[in-house]
Amino acid sequence: MRWRHAALIVRTAILASLIVLLELGCRAGFIDSLTVIPPSEMIASMVDQIRSGELNASIATTFSTIFIAFLLAVGLGTIIGALIHRWPRLRDVADPLLASYYSVPTFIFYPLLVALLGLGKAPLVVLGILSAAPAVVISTLSGLDGVAPVLMKLSRVHRLTPAQTLSWIVLPAALPHLFTGFKLALSYALIGVIAGEFILSGTGLGYAISFAYQSFENRTMYGAMLFVLLVAVTANGILYVWEGRLARRRSRG
Repeated sequence: MRWRHAALIVRTAILASLIVLLELGCRAGFIDSLTVIPPSEMIASMVDQIRSGELNASIATTFSTIFIAFLLAVGLGTIIGALIHRWPRLRDVADPLLASYYSVPTFIFYPLLVALLGLGKAPLVVLGILSAAPAVVISTLSGLDGVAPVLMKLSRVHRLTPAQTLSWIVLPAALPHLFTGFKLALSYALIGVIAGEFILSGTGLGYAISFAYQSFENRTMYGAMLFVLLVAVTANGILYVWEGRLARRRSRG
């Protein structure tokens, strides 16, 4: 615990130092204001946009899409990972595909998804799933591979049902890998959805950032970008804390 607190303090100090240096560089004129505005102005712009309600519709659209894509990616990725782990022949086929999957930028399929599903939230949800689900599949496979055979033998000795084996043995043993996949899935779903909005969508935070960029409204653009960054960091932080609590509970058990 002390090491974690010390690491958190060091990371916070480094981040704060970089923010201060960026602020000083912008204020002193070393960094062109047409390129980057001071962090204090980013914060002020973000607060102004939230207070005025300018981002309300975009926030609701983007984060509801990300949430749906994340939940579906976690569910589908976990099921697919469990099925691949169960059948070795299927895994022989899937492993090379999973290893090379992220070499292809999934958002290039967005125009095709629009043609198939029409404009709206559906193509963005599918794009988020395509971006996030493979990470869950890979983490599920790693987690299930890490379950010691002796634990499975123990479940057979005690004649545990499949549901009891899953809840008492498999999930606790695979939990660290599963949470790693969940955190990656959240990040990839966010990237996929906002990238899709940025390129072709007419709504959402990605579109708002793109529109501000094309209109040379740097203050608005950086305010929206900062909001997305803070939400992403907060969501991953919540998952990190939850993971730590479950890990401590598991170690005490």
